[in-house]
Amino acid sequence: MATLIATSSRPVSAPRGPGLSLADMLAVWRQRRELATLDRTRLSDLGLTKAQALRESARPAWDLPR
Repeated sequence: MATLIATSSRPVSAPRGPGLSLADMLAVWRQRRELATLDRTRLSDLGLTKAQALRESARPAWDLPR
């Protein structure tokens, strides 16, 4: 059986932007999930292509533009 040894005193956590709460990350995740389901007509109204929408929807919830 292997023994794990901690090499750092810092807690392990998901990368998060400054001031980004769990509620914020959940909202972003839901919006990106919805974005991936929009048809080409609705994406065109937003000025996005299907490829751009899929690329944005694949980003992690904590990865927000500055």
